[in-house]
Amino acid sequence: MVQRKVLFISDHGDPLAPLGSKQAGGQNNYVRQLALSLEEIGYSVDVVTHWCLEDAPQIEQFGKSSRVIRLEAGKKGYVDKNELFKLLPLFYEEMKNKIDFSQYELLHTHYWLSGVLGLQIKKDFQLPWFHTNHSLGIAKQLGTGIEDKRRLYYEDKILSEVDQIIATTPNEKKLILDTVNSPSAIHVVPIGVADTYHRLYERPLEFGSYFLFVGRLVEAKGIFVLIQSFRELVEKKRIPDDIKLLIAGGNKSSVDVNTLYPNDPKLQQEIKGLEDRIKFLGPRNEKELAVLFKNAVATVVPSYYESFGMVAAEAQACGCPVIASKVGGLKDIVIPGKTGIHVTKGNISKLAESMYLLLSKPQKVKELKMNARKFAQREFKWQHIAKKIKNLYEVTLYEAIK
Repeated sequence: MVQRKVLFISDHGDPLAPLGSKQAGGQNNYVRQLALSLEEIGYSVDVVTHWCLEDAPQIEQFGKSSRVIRLEAGKKGYVDKNELFKLLPLFYEEMKNKIDFSQYELLHTHYWLSGVLGLQIKKDFQLPWFHTNHSLGIAKQLGTGIEDKRRLYYEDKILSEVDQIIATTPNEKKLILDTVNSPSAIHVVPIGVADTYHRLYERPLEFGSYFLFVGRLVEAKGIFVLIQSFRELVEKKRIPDDIKLLIAGGNKSSVDVNTLYPNDPKLQQEIKGLEDRIKFLGPRNEKELAVLFKNAVATVVPSYYESFGMVAAEAQACGCPVIASKVGGLKDIVIPGKTGIHVTKGNISKLAESMYLLLSKPQKVKELKMNARKFAQREFKWQHIAKKIKNLYEVTLYEAIK
């Protein structure tokens, strides 16, 4: 089968970055899984990224025909994504020297930094152009109060000049329509969940003895709100003594995996007196996370903002209910009363009440578990998602040659 070639740009998200390394999150996984799924249906994908992994080769194959192409842009090694904007001119010059753009039929950029490069590539090479945001500056501003004027300017420009926008939730689409002056065509295609999580679908459901948090150990993910909510339940003796809070995530330096204790002084202070009830597991691989999801009472996603909410999708694929902040993509990813519960972000008492509710109603939890994995099977399979994106590619390519 002759494969059509697509160029992905994921400037700060190397799809082969190991789990737990810096800047290895949902975007890396999305780019890798989408590329692998597209090659199964006739597309070959090259992913251009910054050479943040110093020991990695410049060109590395993954899957059957996909490749990662790493560029130094004047600074090989880790560069915080907030500093990468300064390297974009060098990045683009290196791209033009090392890559033959004529071999690609289509460009797909990921995140606003890559979109800035897309603006120039569209101008110089006229490739049909798709863009996935992964997160929006306006969503971050609404969630945290932090305004990034440069990012907002470029996101407006990218979303107005790109040929097609891939939004991952209806909420993201609405936010773009509400805030971008003249947005291009928007298509809602959710993010997929790795097969590792879906494979647990046929296994018996469990009712575990812990709540689970998975994510970065930062305030914006709501981890301090969660700990305070759990403390409220413990101190008011509303939960059995054997119920724990397990926290997976962070990197190897942020957690002592032998003692299951955080290295961050602020987190150490936050869990004081609850050391026997709250355990920090550190970074875990997909297989380990799948088991943790499957056996939890619920996964808690108390984020201040989320463009999509990958952890919520992964949890549901394993048959785990989700208690999530009613923000961003979580409004669409978690169905209240069916697959989980929505709570107001930052509301300690409401979050504690939701956790207590699930502990006190095991039959309801069983119903939520069954609904959650059925919903995930229907919505978050990469094979289905790749076909939707392929169809959008095909229509755009057809229009381009008319």
